[in-house]
Amino acid sequence: MNQFSRLIFGLACMVTTMAMAAPQKLDNIVAVVNDSVITAHELAVRMRDFNRQMTDSGVSLPDESVLRKQVLERMIVDEVQLQLARSQGIQIDDLGLNRVLESMARNNKASLDEMRRLLQQQGVSYEMFREQTRRDLMIRELQKRMVYERIQIPEQEINQFIEQQKQSGGNEKYHLAHILIATPENASPEDIRAAYDQAEKALAHIQSGETFREVALRFSQGRQALEGGDLGWRAASELPPLFIDAARNLNKGDVSTPLRSATGFHIIQLIDKQNTKVVIEQTHARHILLHSDMVTSDEQILKTLQSIRQRLDKGEDFASLATEFSQDPGSKDNGGDLGWVSRGQLVPQFEKVMDSLKPGQISEPFRSPFGWHVLQVLERRQQDNTEQQQRDRAEQSLRERKADEELQLWLRRIRDEAYVEYR
Repeated sequence: MNQFSRLIFGLACMVTTMAMAAPQKLDNIVAVVNDSVITAHELAVRMRDFNRQMTDSGVSLPDESVLRKQVLERMIVDEVQLQLARSQGIQIDDLGLNRVLESMARNNKASLDEMRRLLQQQGVSYEMFREQTRRDLMIRELQKRMVYERIQIPEQEINQFIEQQKQSGGNEKYHLAHILIATPENASPEDIRAAYDQAEKALAHIQSGETFREVALRFSQGRQALEGGDLGWRAASELPPLFIDAARNLNKGDVSTPLRSATGFHIIQLIDKQNTKVVIEQTHARHILLHSDMVTSDEQILKTLQSIRQRLDKGEDFASLATEFSQDPGSKDNGGDLGWVSRGQLVPQFEKVMDSLKPGQISEPFRSPFGWHVLQVLERRQQDNTEQQQRDRAEQSLRERKADEELQLWLRRIRDEAYVEYR
């Protein structure tokens, strides 16, 4: 249950705590966010959750004032997003929420009851956990509408990206940590200078012996600040070119000088890197497909396919029988030939049988959502990539890269536009 415990901690640390304890008569307000407030009690419980998460992860705790600043800032940004989500009518109904919770439990090989018990062991109210999950889903839907769905990737950019990947090898992956010293959207020279000085100050702390994680917790305004700036493993294509250019000149453990972008100044640390090659196994197969209908039953279809299978065993030509009998309009005229297919292109029932066959082997009749099949595997190959898969992956990488940049800018913009008063 360790992996599941980490999942619960990761979500529990996000729980706002209005319902986790009885309402208090007096609760100091620490921040006003537009027409809402964040109370000292809410902040204290969030800080307790983050403290517990860091302790269980073996991470040294920062000064209380540093953690308080970072946690409060995250709560403010979350509250601004929730207010925007509500204003746009974004709601997560109980049915949809229940499906998500069941999926979370199932993906972690647990039942909903086991998840409920684990939450209780951690001192977290299941009902409050449900509501925080609802809030997280609302924020994700808002980000999807306001950022991700608005990103356009022109064909020219995809072509340029593929060409750059070919020239550079395109197989690098990086594990980076990141510190962001943000600047306003329309930053003045004074704003830029102040941000640069802050970045230099953060770098000086690292050079004097403090860990990158500790300095990120204290200084960073990035989305991963509370995780010590850890970006995890990412393909080179998923990172901003600014980061890649710097990372390629770093050794493991090295830290960059401040890097300037539209969002502010960045400091990155290269934790590790690797060079990988993506090889895709493809199968060349052909099949004969028959459908049952109001006139022809499944039993009759199965009997026909068994007869065809016997004729194939006696040496009759597969292509000729497919042309004669198959009801698949896409492959019938090609002797049932499906061409080269990659994993994930066909329905699971078909792929399971296809993967079990050796080249030249013919299957027994089997069923899929499309009908009844007899399948033959002709050959297999290891393919570095196909052009269409390259284009799909290029578009996805460009989308993820732009999404990271656009999300950071958007979050900064709505934070700057919000009315925030510290008490």
